[in-house]
Amino acid sequence: MAVNNGGPIQAVDAMDAVNEFFTRLSRDCANVDFDSTEPMFAEDVYAFGTKSTVVQGRAPLRRNQWEGIWPNIADFNIDMSQVHGSGDGDLAWGMAPWTSTGFDESGEPYERPGRATVVLARRGEHWEAIHTHISLAPGTPQRTFGRK
Repeated sequence: MAVNNGGPIQAVDAMDAVNEFFTRLSRDCANVDFDSTEPMFAEDVYAFGTKSTVVQGRAPLRRNQWEGIWPNIADFNIDMSQVHGSGDGDLAWGMAPWTSTGFDESGEPYERPGRATVVLARRGEHWEAIHTHISLAPGTPQRTFGRK
């Protein structure tokens, strides 16, 4: 599976699209690269997140979720060996666990694991995330303050 560095997901196969989504999300979140991530998401995406309860739209998702979390964590990584999913026709879904490092108010690091789910829709020649649910594992502190 070839993974592009930006733009929409061009994969033909549904599971290749799911794997590309998670590979790129993992890389972009770790690099705090909002601009490369945006084209993978539909303008009308609906999402749940670790910071926002429900978000509708790509711009609000970036503003209310990504921008409030990604700069305040480190070591974000989706476990690609644990990706599960399927697809049929123009819809695909996938899920995977992830890890990251959060920081308490004094800047001390802590383990910050979670899980992610995506629903992708093929729109024309590319795939877009129409729904994501990215949340922390139970018992994980809800807030990260970033490095001091």
